[in-house]
Amino acid sequence: MAQERLDKMIASRGAGSRKEVGQMIRAGRVTVNGQTCRDPAKKADPEQDTVCVMGTLLRDRKERYFMLNKPAGVISATEDTVQKTVLELFPASERTGLAPVGRLDKDTLGLLLVTDDGALNHALTSPRRHVDKRYRALVSGTLCADAAERFAQGIELRDGTKCLPAELFILERRSDGLIEVEVVLHEGKYHQVKRMIAALGGYVERLERLSMGPLTLDPALERGTYRALTKEEIDALFSVCR
Repeated sequence: MAQERLDKMIASRGAGSRKEVGQMIRAGRVTVNGQTCRDPAKKADPEQDTVCVMGTLLRDRKERYFMLNKPAGVISATEDTVQKTVLELFPASERTGLAPVGRLDKDTLGLLLVTDDGALNHALTSPRRHVDKRYRALVSGTLCADAAERFAQGIELRDGTKCLPAELFILERRSDGLIEVEVVLHEGKYHQVKRMIAALGGYVERLERLSMGPLTLDPALERGTYRALTKEEIDALFSVCR
């Protein structure tokens, strides 16, 4: 493989911005083949040279892909001066370059993909791709009798917004009056599940995303924690973007 500038190579692997990496190199925190290097412009071969940042071997993979089981109370943003963001669930050393793929409301739970791969993020959220998203909701109020058929036809919201045909499955009508439903969307409008349910006479009390495209929330992943995607999961995500 062709040699790359040291600062560019390290920054591309998520160790910090180009400026931050340059400062680390000049401070003597980077070694190449065991020797401290203080020159950001030094050339290195990522396949032949051993590069360590603050004693940690540089990752081979440039991009990072994480599955987060989002808790309530955090917003799907990279930064906010008032509210806690999903990135604050990651250690500070991991956050550089990461961004959530799409958004879940502050009180919505479940699957959220977080990555520093901007191209994949854009592809998965592009309106023209219609990546399926599956949710489970607990609904109060009275859903109209033909709710599933209305979803299948495509609902017009109260403000005139038209939604694509979607799927609604009634899972259980509970003794406390609440209705457990599953919803599959093929697009991603603002507060879409809540607004579609409201258009049919219900109110979403609790909402959890279970899947996005081929990626399904790992049942072993505790709320508020994350894990790296497997190679198979990453390949599956790329397959829906071709």
